[in-house]
Amino acid sequence: MKIGFTIGKFAPLHKGHQYLIEKGLSEMDEFYVIVYDTNVINIPTEKRADWIKEIYPKAKIIYAKNPPSQYGLDEKSIKIQTDYIKKLVKDIPLTHFYNSEPYGKFVARDLNIQEVQVDRNREHYTISATKLRNDLEENKNYLEETVYKEVKSIYGKYKL
Repeated sequence: MKIGFTIGKFAPLHKGHQYLIEKGLSEMDEFYVIVYDTNVINIPTEKRADWIKEIYPKAKIIYAKNPPSQYGLDEKSIKIQTDYIKKLVKDIPLTHFYNSEPYGKFVARDLNIQEVQVDRNREHYTISATKLRNDLEENKNYLEETVYKEVKSIYGKYKL
């Protein structure tokens, strides 16, 4: 059985995230999405997870509450993050990690599973959550209508 997962803040959920989730769902028998707490956007973790559940009811959601604040590609930061992830997924026999970030190879290595890189160079969707937060209106075509309306209702038409 193939069981994959991805992680993210989904702040906000955009077409690039969706492409990654869709790949995982189409290639795995089970697929988990770990939704991290974050302070980069004033939208609760549960709301961001609800977007995923609404669009992808077959995705299994794991809430990453109070994640470590130390990030980076140095071994110490990687260990802190992967130890945290290991606790979240300790009872799930994972086989694959889907991602589009440089840290993906380390997560896969430390969990002893296969890494699946998805659109790392942003060729399918040239968007990032940072770009969206910097100009919601300019980039709204990268958001599902529901996500766009909710984000806009909170932040208005200006920078997030």
